[in-house]
Amino acid sequence: MGKKKQEEEQNNSEYGAPAQYDPTFNGPIHKRSCTDIICCVLFMLVITGYMVVGILAWLYGDPRHVLYPRNSTGMFCGIGQNQNKPSVLYFDILKCATATNIMAAALQGLQCPTTQVCVSSCPSGFWALSPLAYLPNAKPADYFQQELCVPSLQLKDTTYTVMEIINKELCPYYYTPTTSVLGRCLPSLGGSAYNPSNIPANFSLPGLSINQTLSTIANATSDLTNSFNMKDVGLRIFEDFAKTWQWIVAGLVIAMVVSVLFLLLLRFTAPVLIWILIFGVLAVGAFGIWYCYNDYMSLASSSLTFSNVGFTTNVQVYLQVRDTWLAFLIILCIVEAVLILALIFLRTRILIAIALIQETSKALGHMMSTLLYPVVTFVLLLVCVSYWGITALYLATSGAPIYKVVALNATQGDCSNIQANQTCDPQTFNSSQYLSCPSTRCVFINYNTEGLFQRNLFNLQIYNVVAFLWCVNFVIALGHCTLAGAFASYYWAFSKPADIPTFPLTQSFMRALRYHVGSLAFGALILTLVQIVRIILEYLDHKFKAAQNPCARFIMCCLKCCFWCLEKFIKFINRNAYIMIAIYGKNFCVSAKNAFFLLMRNIVRVVVLDKVTDLLLFFGKLLVVGGIGVLAFFFFSGRIQLPGNTFQTAALNYYWMPIITVVFGAYLIAHGFFSVYNMGVDTLFLCFLEDLERNDGSAEKPYFMSKNLMKILNKKNKQPKTG
Repeated sequence: MGKKKQEEEQNNSEYGAPAQYDPTFNGPIHKRSCTDIICCVLFMLVITGYMVVGILAWLYGDPRHVLYPRNSTGMFCGIGQNQNKPSVLYFDILKCATATNIMAAALQGLQCPTTQVCVSSCPSGFWALSPLAYLPNAKPADYFQQELCVPSLQLKDTTYTVMEIINKELCPYYYTPTTSVLGRCLPSLGGSAYNPSNIPANFSLPGLSINQTLSTIANATSDLTNSFNMKDVGLRIFEDFAKTWQWIVAGLVIAMVVSVLFLLLLRFTAPVLIWILIFGVLAVGAFGIWYCYNDYMSLASSSLTFSNVGFTTNVQVYLQVRDTWLAFLIILCIVEAVLILALIFLRTRILIAIALIQETSKALGHMMSTLLYPVVTFVLLLVCVSYWGITALYLATSGAPIYKVVALNATQGDCSNIQANQTCDPQTFNSSQYLSCPSTRCVFINYNTEGLFQRNLFNLQIYNVVAFLWCVNFVIALGHCTLAGAFASYYWAFSKPADIPTFPLTQSFMRALRYHVGSLAFGALILTLVQIVRIILEYLDHKFKAAQNPCARFIMCCLKCCFWCLEKFIKFINRNAYIMIAIYGKNFCVSAKNAFFLLMRNIVRVVVLDKVTDLLLFFGKLLVVGGIGVLAFFFFSGRIQLPGNTFQTAALNYYWMPIITVVFGAYLIAHGFFSVYNMGVDTLFLCFLEDLERNDGSAEKPYFMSKNLMKILNKKNKQPKTG
């Protein structure tokens, strides 16, 4: 046994010396000092700057530019004097598909080069101006609707003729069935309204046939909607949520209860579950070998070979070649043999992993408050996401809107007197100054980019993203460090649960905030920088995808893969560094180095524990989410009814929406609880490795590990530790 221990715990100078016995050490160190102060100060400065950016964005921004549509005079629809008119109507929707390149590039907010007015409801039928309206004695009030005309025009008192009203775009000369989409009246192409049989025979537009009209309207609608969902679909989904929110909450509560029970039951069922999973994998491999052998023998009379087939994209052809199944058979046999040998030689380490998983369940039973900590992390992350979203929205709408004089149809009249980039005020604009060009309008172009603040909006948006990522990673790091401190307090309590400190989670949280904000911010900053590089690579890949040659595409793919691997590695290092910070209170670099060397000195145990834990937690998540998903499906689809339940599936528009909501919420809940469990396993594992290196089971240096772990390792304490 001494030789085995010597081989197992051999002092490898490449990864540092094993931890030495310290008679004063009995868990997370209480006497510690602040670490990584420079990074702490930098993080505080960034947070202060982030708050300043938010205040400036709030002062200069106006989200109404995005949330509400505008009419041609720059007034918002749905608020103020247009409170009862929430939608904007486009006079000539056809112009939205025929806009010039300049207008298409400049116009924002779903604008297009035609007059727009705020209306109380969008038109629901077909209408075109009667040919009788063009007669000299025709009165505009007899043919136009006052609500659909510009507010400054009073049809009863106007001296304009019908032709003048049309040329100046003071009233629409036609409209079609429309639906309000984000406050814009757009053609209802999703239903049967535009079926040729439903179009009135007297509906026609000058110079266009019915088919040409429908095609042009479809193009205009496509340009305007730009993949926006129909508002009525959103309202129906909201209505479904209003009817089922109690049952959705009930499903999420069930997911929470099942997750907690599963984690607590792992204390008793972990060995059975893990061995079932392991032998299940071996059984699947054995079935694959039998299947490949069976197909290989069934093709004994086949003379088809790879040389006869050549290269083809039809996979089914290769499955008719006998050598294909022989290759599969050899590969599966090798994999199965490797798994069986690994199981034989690593059985002790698998037993250690099972014992640590059981010990984590026991720790959760003694510290139930740790299961509630994901709520704290969720609230902090919600604050970060909300602040980022609101700041980005206010920054995007900073600056006053700019309007410019534009000729909507330069072919009508003489428009040479319109100066390029001539600004205007839509509320005071007088088109009578441009009588020679009747289609002249004051049109919204973009937001003001002049001034120091507006010129740096792009830089401020980048700052917003960087600060957001750093804050999110810091919140996650704080959660890891807090949970690690609590679980370490449990492991290093010699007599459990008597020696477990009072409120270990609260104490760990306060230690992390008081002493280690700098270290947590340091680790979060490293991860943030890698994530920013990945975002830049994704952006470049998206921008230049069409122009890439195969070589550039290969290089970009390699870069993305490398930085993805780097991000995963940094997350692994950070996670273990936070555990060492929570226990010993050292700075980030020292903690990361000590954790890395400790893991490398026990690399085989690390790999086994990591894979066994991942397999078990994946099975647990699958069990919770799958079970809740099946239950939600049978309930919301009406296949099961509870006694006295008045809920009717037929009353729902989309019964699958509450099902998706319950499944997604169950996954988030299960992930939150299982992340606590995973952190507990990792913390207890590092403590276990330190325990093996520090102590030897003697009266002076007893082990802190559980009796189950000592039994697996054939170790024991000679006598209990005395005070």
